[in-house]
Amino acid sequence: MRFEFATATRIRFGPGTLREVGAAAREFGRRAFVVTGREGRRAEQLLDLLAAEGIAATTFAVAGEPTVDAVIAATAEARRQHCELVIGLGGGSPIDAAKAVSALLTNPGDPLDYLEVVGRAQPLTRPAAPCIAIPTTAGTGAEVTRNAVLTSPVRQVKVSLRSPLMLPRLALVDPELTVDLPPGLTANTGLDALTQLIEPYVSCRANPLSDGFCTEGIRRVARALRTAFHDGSNAAAREDMALASLCGGLALANAGLGAIHGFAAPIGGMFSAPHGAVCAALLPHVMEANLQAARLRAATSEISGRYADIARLLTGDPTATPEDGVRWVRGLVTELGIQPLHCYGVTSESIPALVAKAAQASSMKANPLPLTPDELTAVLSAAL
Repeated sequence: MRFEFATATRIRFGPGTLREVGAAAREFGRRAFVVTGREGRRAEQLLDLLAAEGIAATTFAVAGEPTVDAVIAATAEARRQHCELVIGLGGGSPIDAAKAVSALLTNPGDPLDYLEVVGRAQPLTRPAAPCIAIPTTAGTGAEVTRNAVLTSPVRQVKVSLRSPLMLPRLALVDPELTVDLPPGLTANTGLDALTQLIEPYVSCRANPLSDGFCTEGIRRVARALRTAFHDGSNAAAREDMALASLCGGLALANAGLGAIHGFAAPIGGMFSAPHGAVCAALLPHVMEANLQAARLRAATSEISGRYADIARLLTGDPTATPEDGVRWVRGLVTELGIQPLHCYGVTSESIPALVAKAAQASSMKANPLPLTPDELTAVLSAAL
């Protein structure tokens, strides 16, 4: 047995931990570059806390998922302001942008020197500038992952800037920051979290450490996501989902993902579709496809057994079968109002290009077993 496990230097979790950010940031410098989502007003409390510790802050808003050009512009601004640390506040998009900026502040060149697929995929050689990641959604786990997903509009694909040197110095996870998430966003990000717990658990690169995070996280999603969706003010449910998201990030960064995220990258690149919504729409169909493929080509593997574990965690039934798990997920996707992919413009005519691009995605390599083009086509057709 061989595996590696790496994560953020420090993780602080708990209600009210945002109030500790000023003292933590002061350890890294006195000039901060703060990357936010579209609504910069959500950073007001953070900026006040930094100012109270004598830290000057420059803000940069990322409208939607970060593009290569946006990261280039942000890095240039951070250099002009002589920023010593980078803080990402928001969902996966601003946190990924912050990680990319922190890497490019200390490494020469531009993103295309380091990006997978569309770039030269050169390794980063210098540690990134100190980065603090503060999630305000419970879904991506980006606060503890070693990559930044960027969109290349020219190539119509989402690709990763990836290196262990990009892991944040501090992941600060405060569940109170998620209480005001609207139901739709709670659903999309919550099902993204579930996806990022299921895929690493069945991944061909799963390991005992990542398994523990997956099982703990799946158990918490099963008991909390419905409550968080229907009653966003429920503090216990929000805390469960924040921790589940963190567990998913810890797991995926070390065990990989699978076909759902293999599809999510090209779909997100070709269509204006939120990442979490895409994962949610694909989740039950990929689970079913993996089970069918395992029975056809890997009957002696432990894949079906792993899906049975997931089913027992989701349903609370010790006799649950893998199919029970798929049905449970289908029911949750329906209850939470997840839209099929055609609502984002994906059509049957898009499928061949998406299948071809997905086959090249790095996430696809960790799927529990290779899926054929026909199987991938069937997944997308079912998710339309």
